[in-house]
Amino acid sequence: MLCAAVSVAHASIAFCDSPPDLDAAQQDRLLRFAALIKRSLDDSSRRIALVARSGMDLGDMGVRYSHAGISLRDSANTAWSVRQLYFACDERRSRLFDQGMSGFVLGLDPEGDGYVSVVQVPPPHDATLAAAALDNRLALTLLNGAYSANAYPFSTQFQNCNQWVIEMLATAWGGLADPDATPRITPDATPDAITDAITDAVTDAVTDAAPNADPNAGSAATPNTDRAADRHDDPTLRTRAQRWLSASGYQPSLFRVAYRPMIWASAFVPWVHTRDHPDEDIDGKRFRVSMPASIEDFVRARIPGATRTEFCLNGTRMV
Repeated sequence: MLCAAVSVAHASIAFCDSPPDLDAAQQDRLLRFAALIKRSLDDSSRRIALVARSGMDLGDMGVRYSHAGISLRDSANTAWSVRQLYFACDERRSRLFDQGMSGFVLGLDPEGDGYVSVVQVPPPHDATLAAAALDNRLALTLLNGAYSANAYPFSTQFQNCNQWVIEMLATAWGGLADPDATPRITPDATPDAITDAITDAVTDAVTDAAPNADPNAGSAATPNTDRAADRHDDPTLRTRAQRWLSASGYQPSLFRVAYRPMIWASAFVPWVHTRDHPDEDIDGKRFRVSMPASIEDFVRARIPGATRTEFCLNGTRMV
């Protein structure tokens, strides 16, 4: 249930430790894997993809994927950059991060097997989500700086990376955003209207971009996070998103905790919390958490025509 914890210099799934050093062979292997995924996305006619990667070893809990984001063809960063929430270790708070696919894949275990899951949805659902995800104001309104790896999906007290993704889906597909702040795409929109909405969103993203962003970094922090942080004090949009998800049958992943130490850990680990979870869940030694698998199940059940592709990196083989 752990999402990406990222140092300022590099994105990786870790407990705020320095990222592992990659030798030339490991880096080449992962970069070729990223290129394979991008080619597959380029061959599609879709504007977005829900992507997830393996990371922390949660195999004992039956979990392969721990971290999800939204990959955007029209990202202002670079094509198919992944917009995602991460826990900024140095700052002890959540941030949004636009990261190229290569950087996203470099978060995989450089020595073991690596997996990336890609879910794509047909029009107009892809365009509606793309327009919403590209809107910096909306993306940041949904961001909660208070991070919890095991955040309860129906509370606004904390948030993990996967929770930001599912709340973005709810906001876009539930029509919950402020129509004056977010491009709206209706099911009967013409191709030109869809293109105009996406273009406007990309233009806004470029206009708002942080002036000190490093264009050669391969990944860029989402601009104006500090300025938009003041919007967190109004939880209305997140609350409405969570209500929509509940009414729409969203089922978060269920983790059964066999031993109390996992719950006690919340007193010592800054990114694990229990006070947002219902008392009956704590008493029953279980957590309900948004995970890539629960997001994918929801999307594929709700959107006819949604497709899923799994990419596997095993040794030198890429499938």
